[in-house]
Parts: sequence; C-alpha cells; structure tokens
Amino acid sequence: MDRAVGAVLGSAAGDALGAPYEFGPAGRLTERGEEMCGGGGWEPGEATDDTQMAVLVGESLLERGGLEPPDVFDRFRRWAADEPKDIGLQTEDVLTNGKPWDLAAALHFQVTARAAGNGCLMRASTSAVYFAPAGREATMDAARRLAALTHGDRAAWEGTAVLHELVRVALDGGDPSAAVPATLDRVHPDHRDRYARVLAADWHPDHATEFNGAVWPCLGSAVWALRTTSGFAQAVRAAVDLGGDTDTVAAMTGTLAGARYGAAAIPEHWTDPLHVPLPGFGGRVLRSDGLRTLARQLAAAGAAAR
Repeated sequence: MDRAVGAVLGSAAGDALGAPYEFGPAGRLTERGEEMCGGGGWEPGEATDDTQMAVLVGESLLERGGLEPPDVFDRFRRWAADEPKDIGLQTEDVLTNGKPWDLAAALHFQVTARAAGNGCLMRASTSAVYFAPAGREATMDAARRLAALTHGDRAAWEGTAVLHELVRVALDGGDPSAAVPATLDRVHPDHRDRYARVLAADWHPDHATEFNGAVWPCLGSAVWALRTTSGFAQAVRAAVDLGGDTDTVAAMTGTLAGARYGAAAIPEHWTDPLHVPLPGFGGRVLRSDGLRTLARQLAAAGAAAR
C-alpha cells in the first residue's frame, strides 16, 4: 500500500516540482536550488494537467467499478471545457472537436499523422495502481485503451502500456529496470525496436532524437532517471534537471520512483504544499491527504476486482 500511495503521490509531487521549470534549459533546478517554488503561472506546490487528468481517471475507475472509456472521456471533456491552465494542443483538439469518444483521437491522427505526444503517459499513476493486481496482460491492455482516448498513434499506446507494466513490477517489489526486456516482449512488434533503444541500459537522454514531449524520449528519460539514481528525490530532481517538458518527465519519474521506494521516501516539503485544482468539477482542490486516500482506494478496489 505504501508503494501504491508512493506512485500516485510521487507522480503529483514530480509534476508540481517540475512545473515552474517547464521548457527551460537543462540544469536549471540545480542552478536555482528552489523546490516547490512556483513560477511560470504556477503556485508553489500546484500540480498541472498531468495530475488533474490522473485524478479524473482514478475517480472514474472507482465510481464506475472499472474501466468505462466513455465515462473517462466525458470527464476529460468536462475538464477541458473549463479551460484548465495547461492542456496539450493535441489533447485539447481531441477533447473539444465534438467527435464521439471512440472516434475523436483516431480522426485527429488521420488528419495530422502526429499523435505520439506524452499526454497519455503523464496521467498513468492512478490507472497503473488500479490495474496492477490484474497482472501484466490486463494492465498493458487497459493502458492502451486509456491512451487511445486522446492519442490515435499506436506508438503512444505502447509507451503507456510499458509504463503501466514497469509500475506494476515496482508495486510488486521488483526492479522496473530489470523488467524492461520481458516488458518489451509484450510490445507490438512494429514499435518494439524503437522502445528498446530508449530503454536500453546505455541510453542517455542526450541521445534523444526528439524533444522529450514525445513518448519515446519521455519514457526513456524517466526510466534513465530511476536507473541512474538511488532514491526518490534524486530520481525526480534528475528528471527536472533534464529541462524541456519537465513536469511530465518528472511526473512519470515520480510514478516509477514512488512505486519503487514508497510514499515514505517523498520529501515532506514537497507534499506539504501539494495541491491539485480540478477545473470543471465545482472548484474542487485535492491535496496530499486526498491523493493518499485516492491511491489507497484504487489499490484496494483493484485487488478486489482481480
């Protein structure tokens, strides 16, 4: 249970830590030495769309007793309609184009041929906790279905499936890095080689061929941060110091590191100011205790549904 709470709370903490440094240069966190400082339009400890969408997924799973994609999509659409501070361009188009839940992302991809952004990875913490007790196949399948709600490119589905599986391994007490080869065996053959490159033990974020707003380097960077450090805070700081899409890379790293090290490893000065506004839902704001409760409920409900 501590690991489950760690995954959800750790993702939110990473998100809020990285938000003020988004699109900045590498090394800015270490240079400034300021944590949960706010800036760039964010209050100290304020989580972004990454955590907001993760909460909506988690609450849907609990209230509907499992995955009902139309319900998740409706919650996303309600959230997007209330003009959140931050929302990815692709996600915004899919959620506001008026198309049905099962066509919106696919039609967007047909038109743009570009839908491998990391917006489906960033919201994975809650669903990864819920589906983990069901095992690898069910976890990865659910991840693909959730990713497909906003991302029509299968590359995004496969990356989300990999992240869910690595979190599942960590929640079970295993080493996510050691689980990479077995996880890649379950990736669609058309996408396996590309993920194998960014998840290789000798890969470094400097080797990325795309901005880390894309699924491949974003996932690779999170796994790299976990692999090359020895604690929760070290991993998340390393992720933020990469620069670029700092909130999402740190949120994913926080999910993995929280599942690996547990909630007790998350610094209190990160969790004390943490808060998650939920546009479209009556002005609700979820704080650290609410995230802990959500994580416990998801872990218990997922185990009961096994």
